[in-house]
Amino acid sequence: MTDPAYFLYHSIGQYPGKAKDMAAALADFSGIWGVPDDAQWPKVLGQREEFLALWRRLIDAPDGTLTSAENVTTALFSILGGLPKDRLRGKRVLIAADCFPSLHFLLNGVADRMGFTLHTVPIRTGEFWVRTEDILDAWGHDVGLALLTFVTSTSSHRCDLTALLAHGRDMGSLVGIDLTQGIGIIPFSLDAHPADFVISTSLKWLCGTPGAGIIQMRQDLIEQVTPELRGWFSQDNPFSWDLDAFDYAPDARRFDHGTPSVMACLGSIPALKWHASQTGLLTHNRQLTDLIIQHADDTGLRIATPRDVAQRGGSVMVQLPGHIDTQTVVQDLRSRSIHVDCRGQILRLSPGAITTQTHVDALFKALKGLV
Repeated sequence: MTDPAYFLYHSIGQYPGKAKDMAAALADFSGIWGVPDDAQWPKVLGQREEFLALWRRLIDAPDGTLTSAENVTTALFSILGGLPKDRLRGKRVLIAADCFPSLHFLLNGVADRMGFTLHTVPIRTGEFWVRTEDILDAWGHDVGLALLTFVTSTSSHRCDLTALLAHGRDMGSLVGIDLTQGIGIIPFSLDAHPADFVISTSLKWLCGTPGAGIIQMRQDLIEQVTPELRGWFSQDNPFSWDLDAFDYAPDARRFDHGTPSVMACLGSIPALKWHASQTGLLTHNRQLTDLIIQHADDTGLRIATPRDVAQRGGSVMVQLPGHIDTQTVVQDLRSRSIHVDCRGQILRLSPGAITTQTHVDALFKALKGLV
């Protein structure tokens, strides 16, 4: 059997034994959920708490400030719909053009109804990511919210969170961070980067399942928000059916709404536990990303990622020549059991735990013949 060369940690992360671990976790869920008794909810909600505890430890989040979400888009919508109206109305919401597009789609769609102007900081002509200084230059006192991208999905650029968060405090803005493309490979702590809120997913470098996202918000801000996306799980006691007694939970559970995606959370627990036990993931990644950059230079391909390791996430993006049909490249590599993807002419390469130096060498040996 061919040894697959896997470079898709920016999409779905893998680790040795993942399929077996996930199958066992989902079988355990089935064993609980499929029994005709009344123990299902107590058991699975207790296991969901393990998922939340693993996430809290991962980012140093205080108890009561983090809950699950189906994905980063619903997480952001829950936050936007819960903020006091004067937070955003008549103000600008700032975001960089290299954000995750789904979040921009959402912000653009609700801007008129919520009364804010969406300001998208552009990428300079001929460059691949939005410069931190351009975000700072665009950020004035009229910015009600700035949504920062920890690591971008199209260039693997890591923004300067220290400078941006400090500026946000000076401007009196709310500052949120989308951790999705960096968490699990680039260390992040709320102790070092105290944002007003963070949103993320358990996919990608954390190797979890779809449907297992998170919302985290500082406690004093939680007390001010009343999410319009609310439901029976937004209450302190989800099993209260009194239609006239609804009241938000006092902590991050108020961001819950309908029935939570407990199966996704439980399916991600083995991956989060595996990740928490690892010590050399970043070192391994850096060895392989340095090798990718060296190979790309030798092949004459333009690097679309910062070369400075302090400004780089776990991926390396390479610009393929304009005359190249990128989907043909992806398909040809797939036929050789080399798994990559492209966004436009940008080839995205993200080596992780199951990727080896031999895989990198095989990738570029194939690319030399294709480009």
